[in-house]
Amino acid sequence: MSTDKIDELRAQRERSLQGGGAKRVERQREKGKMLARERLELLLDPGTFREVDSFVVHRETNFGMAEDDKRFLGDSVVTGWGTINGRLVYVFSQDFTVFGGSLSEVHAAKICKIMDMAMKTGAPVIGLNDSGGARIQEGVASLGGYAEIFLQNTLASGVIPQLSVIMGPCAGGAVYSPALTDFIFMVKNSSYMFVTGPDVVKTVTNEDTTFEELGGAMTHNAISGVAHLAADTEADALILLRELLSFIPQNNLEDAPYEPPVDDPLRMDERLDTIVPDNPNKPYDVTEVIKMIVDDGHFYEIQEHYARNIVIGFARLGGYSVGIVANQPAVLAGVLDINASTKAARFVRFCDCFNIPLITFEDVPGFLPGVSQEHGGIIRHGAKLLYAFCEATVPKITIIMRKAYGGAYDVMSSKHIRGDLNLAWPTAEIAVMGPDGAVSIIFRQELAEAEDPVARKAELVAEYRERFANPYVAASRGYIDDIIEPRETRPRLINALEVLRNKRDNNPPKKHGNIPL
Repeated sequence: MSTDKIDELRAQRERSLQGGGAKRVERQREKGKMLARERLELLLDPGTFREVDSFVVHRETNFGMAEDDKRFLGDSVVTGWGTINGRLVYVFSQDFTVFGGSLSEVHAAKICKIMDMAMKTGAPVIGLNDSGGARIQEGVASLGGYAEIFLQNTLASGVIPQLSVIMGPCAGGAVYSPALTDFIFMVKNSSYMFVTGPDVVKTVTNEDTTFEELGGAMTHNAISGVAHLAADTEADALILLRELLSFIPQNNLEDAPYEPPVDDPLRMDERLDTIVPDNPNKPYDVTEVIKMIVDDGHFYEIQEHYARNIVIGFARLGGYSVGIVANQPAVLAGVLDINASTKAARFVRFCDCFNIPLITFEDVPGFLPGVSQEHGGIIRHGAKLLYAFCEATVPKITIIMRKAYGGAYDVMSSKHIRGDLNLAWPTAEIAVMGPDGAVSIIFRQELAEAEDPVARKAELVAEYRERFANPYVAASRGYIDDIIEPRETRPRLINALEVLRNKRDNNPPKKHGNIPL
């Protein structure tokens, strides 16, 4: 072969690496942002990235787009595959230096090709988003490209993990691809998501707002719940993503990676015996409970800033990955409300999709009362969590630490909705409602006629608590499989996971259920 051919190939490949040119590259760096390929180099194992479609160019000829200086090799997205901790992943990284990372017809085709390959080979897809939106010069062709990506996202959902990192703007129709993926990472002070920007909001609603207030990382991590994790820098976001992948499988037919544990599976922590206060109204931090039980005290929390009255995340028990759902008594007494229900429901469904056992730590006084909650649809939203737990066929283990009142007891992976192993601590209180409320209803007439209603109520509350606010009534009916000392929780959970490893459960044949969205 002529060396001229080789030289031409090398020259063309070098051209494709230049992105939008030196000026635009410098502008990106001035913003403190990495280039598209630099992000991939940091995300993937060193030397494993293999790029495809680096010679693709857009097909638009209007608006002077046919000129050579408007035809960039690879267009505005870098696509390919590599490995993370030795495991195959497919990636795309939008290049803001080329037309502001805007999505063209070929840009969309490159992403769809990668997603199609990921589906065929059963590996996760990771998208690094940094785009100004649809390429206006291409009109409807660009919009069609978005729709094709949305379709691929939907078809891949529950088949392979899909992860999105927002590393710049993501606006208009572009937001719906990340929204369809499993987890969204955002970078503080440099990434934004919104359907309409501040200028349009001002024009339509006369509201003054900023990019950060409208769609910044903490807005979507703490207020809207759109995003799942927030990082201080781009590098931090990519490191967090690498760690998340260590807890989840390659696809829906595989199990999550096993890591031989260093932590003793029989370890007991005596602090657990006293962590639940004697006063039933006193709070405690459930994340401390979780860390005392899981391997090495390491808990990878998801959406920690949103709906903080419920805690979700990943950990390991005996080396095996588990998904954890826990009521948080330190926030709103751990009550279930609209946001907590939807947050936990989506997480439960993810774990069920990808064969990750569910551990539920329960201390819930019920659903949050109030006009705003009822008008906001707490019935419908609470039913999402109920539906998710009912539908899940992965191993489900529940620990009732303290309160398990009313319908919330049923919802939180109770025995009645196919909980595999339901354990309780001696501090568990399983009842229709709390002693105070129950006495006020049951003994309403007696209290009205009592000489000293306050003293009589205190007596009745004490009697009710002794009789019903304990785990023994539920255990006598088999609704609780065992009552254990809190310190025993870790070895009991690890043993249960061993026993349930080959669990098989099925739902009735159907196209799909109709979750109360």
